[in-house]
Amino acid sequence: MPRKPRHTAASGPRLRVLLGASIAIGPGKADLLDAIGRSGSISAAARTLGMSYRRAWLLVEATNDAFVEPLVSTATGGSGGGGAQLTDFGRIVLDRYRRMEYRAAAAIAREFDEFRALLRPQVETGGEAGVEAVAAGKTGAGKVGAGAAGTVKADAGKAGKAEKAGRKENG
Repeated sequence: MPRKPRHTAASGPRLRVLLGASIAIGPGKADLLDAIGRSGSISAAARTLGMSYRRAWLLVEATNDAFVEPLVSTATGGSGGGGAQLTDFGRIVLDRYRRMEYRAAAAIAREFDEFRALLRPQVETGGEAGVEAVAAGKTGAGKVGAGAAGTVKADAGKAGKAEKAGRKENG
């Protein structure tokens, strides 16, 4: 089954909203919600994203459980077929998440570019380094921002070829 390409540092930080230890919504769940909204099907959305139906279903369940209302409604299959759709509440959550994602990336773009240059270069199949900003209702030392629902986390992906070249030139 084809896999969706991994996020790279060249595309910037990634935002995750945590509810306790669980991710209420992040880039993968947002992509899944987008795909369900376009296809009207968890199965089709899973195929589009290169994941199993079971994985997609578990992500939908976890996302629905994290919010005060379901983000996805489902209809049982049968002769007329099943289906899934984003609820109106799901569209609101997804739109707000995408706005926060954009604003977070824009707010730290210059600082992140400078920070990324400090990261060790990763091989193309390598892992990711992370940066976290916490918004858990209280602010304190080491915490950034405030929010009522949980933690906001941004991940930095693989260092790009430009950073590798820059390090070789600089020493």
